Amino acid sequence: MKTQTNFVCQECGMTSPKFLGKCPECGLWNTLKEFKIQASKLGASPSSILKTIEEIRPRLVDDIKRDYKDRILTTFSEIDTVLGGGIVAGSVVLLAGDPGIGKSTLLLQLALKLSSSSSILYISGEESEQQIKLRAERLSKSLKTSKLYLVSTTDTDSVAGIVSELSPSLVIIDSIQTMQSENLEGLSGSVGQIRYATAQFIKIAKTLNTPVILVGHVTKEGMVAGPMILSHMVDTVLFLEGEKTTGTRVLRSLKNRFGPIDEVGIFSMQEQGLVEVKNPQELFANGNKGAAGSILTVTLEGSRAFLVEIQALAVFSKLPMPRRIASGIDYRRLELILAVLQKHARLPLDTYDIFVNVAGGFKLNDTASDLAVALAVFSSLRDVKLGNIAAISELGLLGELRQPPLLDKRIKEAKKIGVGKVISSKTYRNISQIVGNLK
Repeated sequence: MKTQTNFVCQECGMTSPKFLGKCPECGLWNTLKEFKIQASKLGASPSSILKTIEEIRPRLVDDIKRDYKDRILTTFSEIDTVLGGGIVAGSVVLLAGDPGIGKSTLLLQLALKLSSSSSILYISGEESEQQIKLRAERLSKSLKTSKLYLVSTTDTDSVAGIVSELSPSLVIIDSIQTMQSENLEGLSGSVGQIRYATAQFIKIAKTLNTPVILVGHVTKEGMVAGPMILSHMVDTVLFLEGEKTTGTRVLRSLKNRFGPIDEVGIFSMQEQGLVEVKNPQELFANGNKGAAGSILTVTLEGSRAFLVEIQALAVFSKLPMPRRIASGIDYRRLELILAVLQKHARLPLDTYDIFVNVAGGFKLNDTASDLAVALAVFSSLRDVKLGNIAAISELGLLGELRQPPLLDKRIKEAKKIGVGKVISSKTYRNISQIVGNLK
């Protein structure tokens, strides 16, 4: 068989027959890497082509029988929620996250819990079997009844043979960037090796109806490392994020062919591993009701609503350009809110340093928290204690309050936790009315 040489961009996966200094797709320089593949034989016979055409025939959508996929419950309700009800049999899941965030720990905990009733295969290309067992002893009280099989290898082809021979209920590959095959040139982590290994594991999952979980690295920009086609090939892409200093971990779904993509799972890193947080208010709403600069808001993550505490600090500045520092919210969103406060609430923010923080290390993308940020800044600036209240509303450029999605559900959640008063677009029309009443 002939050998064909291609150049593939390691950022976007674009393939070119010749070397290019700049990728025409993503516009980055020096990202094209050479790898060789074996070209298949050309010139199929007319009879084989006719046979293929006969096998592939269009059918009416009403005649197609729906295949209900079985799901494996992970015993982690937070993971099951993110996946849409559990791991689908025969699916391929990619779990990505920053180094040291807890990807391997979470998957090992998952494997240990499921191994009590079914066989689980954990393949590591980064750690030895002794290292994994040492962590397993720390995470589990007893390993005698465990059906967890450990293999430390980076050979893609040998992994395929082991899975076919063992036929486990779940396969975990840690990580896809370490897998390498002698049938393909290039080092582990290269575009060719990643695409080849992913294709092999997808073939195994679909053929044996065995779910496969792949661990993926991330780049310094926070994107999944490797070609972009890696995210397209798998069925589900999960991302584990959080602040290492706080111990809070948030599991998000970026892609899911079998469920929603707006659900999140909340975990806390403890000595015994990652622990599910059933009540997120314990982490994100500490309840500093008597302090100025603190207020609660209700955010939505998928179908879940929970309270989050927002803290602000306004300090007189001697700098010609006062500082604006935001942690947990978009910096540009903070600038917009401060401009609205200065224009419509007549607050002298141009002479103050403003610091805003979301308690618990949570990252807010919900615009319903705009009013809470504005009132937290006002509370710190005027040293006004807001008390046991929550603010839920989007803030417009004209100072008006806009109603966020599912406002009634947010208010109900706040009342259930014990919030005395909720400020929203139902009670006020603009920010100036609220500031005038709070003075």
